[in-house]
Amino acid sequence: MTRFWVCVAGAGFFLAFLVLHSRFCASRLPLPLHFAFKTSWRAEEALYQLDVDWPKYSEYFTGATFCVAVDSLNGLVYVAQRGDNIPKVLVFTEDGYFLRAWNYTVDTPHGIFAASTPHEQSVWITDVGSGLYGHTIKKYSSFGDLVQVLGTPGKKGTGLNPLQFDNPAELYVEDTGDIYIVDGDGGLNNRLIKLSQGFMILWLHGENGTGPAKFSIPHSVTVDSDGRVWVADRGNKRIQVFDKDTGEWLGAWNNCFSEEGPSAVRLTPDGKYLIVAQLNLSRLLVVAAPPVGSIGDCSVISTVQLADQVLPHLLDISGKTGAIYVAEIGAKQVQKYVPVNSYFSSFGS
Repeated sequence: MTRFWVCVAGAGFFLAFLVLHSRFCASRLPLPLHFAFKTSWRAEEALYQLDVDWPKYSEYFTGATFCVAVDSLNGLVYVAQRGDNIPKVLVFTEDGYFLRAWNYTVDTPHGIFAASTPHEQSVWITDVGSGLYGHTIKKYSSFGDLVQVLGTPGKKGTGLNPLQFDNPAELYVEDTGDIYIVDGDGGLNNRLIKLSQGFMILWLHGENGTGPAKFSIPHSVTVDSDGRVWVADRGNKRIQVFDKDTGEWLGAWNNCFSEEGPSAVRLTPDGKYLIVAQLNLSRLLVVAAPPVGSIGDCSVISTVQLADQVLPHLLDISGKTGAIYVAEIGAKQVQKYVPVNSYFSSFGS
């Protein structure tokens, strides 16, 4: 007979079991026959819940889903996946309906970003492949038309003129057109680059190391409304913070990441929290954003424990609803987690 051993402190026993069970089922992974689970959180501390109806049909996920991006202005979700003879980019609505797919000039996607303003709608992809389109960052229309290529296609490098990449991990594009790039995911480079709208280098931090403004696998980047750049320095098990205008190093968090470095970082629409993924722990952290002028230590408000071996790689957050979309390379799917209304009542207002 299958046995489940669950030990939960407090009144959240039944809810905790249901949440755990639903996550295993929704991630389409088999539930282990024997496991031990301990937690001290109470039911009211759960800040997010899984949307089991997203997407409407999961059969469109046919490869390893490495990244996801949300175009909040138009209500679209872009998913990039890897594999042979499959569409590399899938486009869904935020409600979960599949719209289209495209594959043009995409080799091996790693990161994706949807830049959308009333004047322009575009999709940026970091490509780490070794083929004709690898080691580049490419800008596409929402229908997959290639608009711009940064880097030397098919050739990795460290050069700045012309600009070269080696396994560029992710990027963030501001509404002004300024671009923040973390390069690379285990390649020659360990650097953070800010480019202008015209692709001129505005500032750069580019050394491998453990000191301030040095990196070991910079894997994800985002920018807050207070002018701070947040970088998931995965290999060093920390998040580093910089001034977006000057590139000045503002501080670092490492106290939350002793077990596992951060693989993804994004901010909630109200700017009060950072959502951080930990790949090998299959876990999301909800971390309080510090006030301006003080980075301090990282403070975890809540966690979202995913099923074992789901492996959340990168994520994005809807600017309208606050929903988190998580690209899971272990489960080969993207899952959506929606905020509990009592905690995030301002989202979508």
